[in-house]
Amino acid sequence: MYLMNALRGFVMPYLALINLVSSPTMDQQDGVAYYSPTDRGGSMLINAGDGYGEPMNVIISGLSSPHILTLDGAINFARAIGFSEECFGLHLGGYMPANLGDGNGWVNQTIELRQDYGNAGIGTCLESLVGGNHFRIFVQNGTTADSGALFLAVSREEPLTEDHDVVPDGYNIGRNQLVSAAVGKTWYNEVKYHTVAQNITGLLKAGADGVNHDIAQDGIVTLLTVTIY
Repeated sequence: MYLMNALRGFVMPYLALINLVSSPTMDQQDGVAYYSPTDRGGSMLINAGDGYGEPMNVIISGLSSPHILTLDGAINFARAIGFSEECFGLHLGGYMPANLGDGNGWVNQTIELRQDYGNAGIGTCLESLVGGNHFRIFVQNGTTADSGALFLAVSREEPLTEDHDVVPDGYNIGRNQLVSAAVGKTWYNEVKYHTVAQNITGLLKAGADGVNHDIAQDGIVTLLTVTIY
């Protein structure tokens, strides 16, 4: 199973990248932080299969600096807060879709980023072995809700020996760890960021109903507004 997923990893990331606008500008978007997916027929749970989902518990605001909302910009910001691309570009897991209520329907994750343990080059290989924090990115850029916001499904996972299952309370833990690393001033590759956070309730239903691994989460979604300065 892991060999099959590894082989898919050579091809699928390149197909998934088309879901992220390469260089959006603010006038290409609607000038709002985000739209609620559930108001437009979408869901705050990504499809993990078998009728279960995982929560999108962090949103990078569409009012962030425009470069943050591009693929390169999102990856560079992720590196500034301790995440990077998967080990040797191989994706050893399923591709999960989300419906952000923007008219695009169910669309696979754009990219998955993993905790890099202080080394953006090979640190994610360690995460793949011993577990840690990780997140999938989905972009809200359809014609009916073009906020440009990045919706993140964040969770802390078990090591490879436990098939990368989410740790107990892993959705809340993963979100909180990511937000803690992001808030304030960070930098990577000579790009400096200032990030502020706002907790939002009402977007995501609290509890374990329909949630993958039957792990309850508190229903809080954290909105990050990231400014390059």
